[in-house]
Amino acid sequence: MTEAYLITFAQNSLTIAITIAGPVLLASLVVGSLVSLVQAATQINEVTLTFVPKIIAIIVILAVFGGWMGQQIISYTTAIFNDLPNLVK
Repeated sequence: MTEAYLITFAQNSLTIAITIAGPVLLASLVVGSLVSLVQAATQINEVTLTFVPKIIAIIVILAVFGGWMGQQIISYTTAIFNDLPNLVK
């Protein structure tokens, strides 16, 4: 196992993690910002009001992109397991 391989492995792992987490985090950020904007405009100071829209947005994103996310994780895990013999050398 060379240093270049470890750097490539870490880079690919971080890329997959960001790619998988990105849509969920982005949806949560957008919905949270919109709800906060509405709260500021209407002067509603309810802390728990942001949770329900965020949870709904996350469920929708996971329903839409869940298959793609799972496929990305499975293909990356398969590639890692297929590359295991090269790690021993």
